Amino acid sequence: MVKKKLNTFNDRDLDRIIEMAWEDRTPFEAITLQFGLTEGELRKLMHKVLRPSSYRNWRSRIEQCKTKHASRRIQGITRFKCSRQRIITNNKISKR
Repeated sequence: MVKKKLNTFNDRDLDRIIEMAWEDRTPFEAITLQFGLTEGELRKLMHKVLRPSSYRNWRSRIEQCKTKHASRRIQGITRFKCSRQRIITNNKISKR
């Protein structure tokens, strides 16, 4: 399933998915909304595209980060990007 989805993304989308996965403020739900990848599929994709040490660093980082899951976030935070980050050319949601 992940291999099939991986083939549907162009390099630009794949780079954006990886970038969003590394960002602390971007929850998994935003990645699901934009690209249709669930958390499990994202973990498999990251495992496939990252080096093993980078993948381990990413996993340990997201497990400690409280903002990667919308349900674990502080209730006052409703956005998934910084307010100073208005002009994101690769962000599909910002163009709605």
